[in-house]
Amino acid sequence: MTPIQNCILNKNTKINPIWIMRQAGRYLPEFREIRLKNPDFIKLCLNTNLSSEITLQPIRRFDFDAAIIFSDILMLPYGLGQEVKFEKGLGPKLGKIDLDSITKVNKDEFSEKLNPIYKSISNISSNTICKNKDIIGFVGAPWTILVYMINKMSPKKSLSKEIFNDKLFIKKLLSIIEKFLKIHIENQIKSGATIIQIFDSWAGLLKDNISEFIYEPTLNLANHVRKLNVPVICFPRGIKNYKNFCEVVRPDMVNIDYNVDPKKIINEIQIPVQGGLDPKVLLTDKENLHTEVTKYLQIFKDHPYVFNLGHGILPETKIEMVEELVKIVRDFK
Repeated sequence: MTPIQNCILNKNTKINPIWIMRQAGRYLPEFREIRLKNPDFIKLCLNTNLSSEITLQPIRRFDFDAAIIFSDILMLPYGLGQEVKFEKGLGPKLGKIDLDSITKVNKDEFSEKLNPIYKSISNISSNTICKNKDIIGFVGAPWTILVYMINKMSPKKSLSKEIFNDKLFIKKLLSIIEKFLKIHIENQIKSGATIIQIFDSWAGLLKDNISEFIYEPTLNLANHVRKLNVPVICFPRGIKNYKNFCEVVRPDMVNIDYNVDPKKIINEIQIPVQGGLDPKVLLTDKENLHTEVTKYLQIFKDHPYVFNLGHGILPETKIEMVEELVKIVRDFK
């Protein structure tokens, strides 16, 4: 059994597996070299050979306990026919939603469009470097995908209330999103993903209707993953009540963000926990890194815990700081 599955399924507290969100990405010089020659981000995600190579880069460097496929949560709207492009310095820009057109998309058409991603997962899972490591597939949570598709860009710190004006439209779109997220999950698992992580990047934006837009649709996805006999990790970033979320959604493991007090989490949550460290700590010095990393390891010493960050690793992070991070976690007793 892999270290992460051992932690999740056997509730093993004697090990602290480690991987980091966005580990295959912008902080790696070998990734930046590929990116320079491949400016179209969507095309890069759909280049099976290159996305496989990018996924393996951090495994070669740091020997993490999991490989997470190089892809993006916005491949879902792309698969449904909505225009998705990434502009430097601005992030994702999405095109107009044509609900009639989206409604006509079928499972085969969607799966074929995203097939290079599934081929990448298959490549990774059969690579000897990933022996005894988990292959993490992922999706955005229904709420977060809905926000991007309607907002047509990152909502940053606020979300227009106009998003809720057409309730029938929202209900139809959310239903389509949920349906195709399940298909996307199934395809990743069939291709070799051993864990699915659900990223709710904008869970913290929602003040009302949390049950309708976060708990219920995420529970539906989590139940779907469980039926496929694969553990599910949920990351409801910025949500105010992790305890309620875990009691309703019942993920196999929850990823906490860096604004959460880990001491509160350890007192409130029984299930395995992942993450928490502020990515900015990796921009400081090794002494501070040791203090902050050890704090999390000590707090979760007698609790099933996978070391990770409370958000994605920052592009300006130095390689030697990641090497030090891995050493601290591996050496902790």
